[in-house]
Amino acid sequence: MRPIVLTMSVSLDGYIEGPGRDISWHRVDDEVHQHFNDSLREVDAFLSGRVTHELMAGFWPTADQDPDASGPMAEFAGIWREKKKYVYSRTLDRADWNTTVVRDVVPEEVRALKEGTGGTLALSGAGLAASFLRLGLVDAFRTYVHPVLLGDGTPLFAPGAAPADLRLTGSRVFGNGVVQLDHVRDTPTKRRA
Repeated sequence: MRPIVLTMSVSLDGYIEGPGRDISWHRVDDEVHQHFNDSLREVDAFLSGRVTHELMAGFWPTADQDPDASGPMAEFAGIWREKKKYVYSRTLDRADWNTTVVRDVVPEEVRALKEGTGGTLALSGAGLAASFLRLGLVDAFRTYVHPVLLGDGTPLFAPGAAPADLRLTGSRVFGNGVVQLDHVRDTPTKRRA
């Protein structure tokens, strides 16, 4: 069974984007970007919401044609174009770049997708992640904590998210201060009232 891994960059104070959808604070240098490429090359498909998909589709399809693009950026453009993508949207009629539009998060359909063969399914986007978390469909978490405080923006985890016990399975510190944390769901422990 293919696990669904919530994969997101986040500020130290828990935001995936600043006010106005600002992501200019991301500290993605060549080392971090090459790590993204190496990890995401093994992913079978990307699962995202409309906003995240449109952000990606607005840049990555032709990013490797920019003569100023770094090697890791150009490489990721190809990875993104070739991977299967599922965009959850009630407003998109169609999407390009090997993308299937899915109207709603239906647990049975997501479980059927997980039953397929191949690598992991990379989940991104705060709104979609909240839906998957509420339905217990996230198996693991890969967060990249950037050493910045934003003070406001879109939180990675919305208030009222379903409680989950997690176990740290790996970590890595990059030269620019970004810290990767890998967690999986753990056996629940008794919670205090």
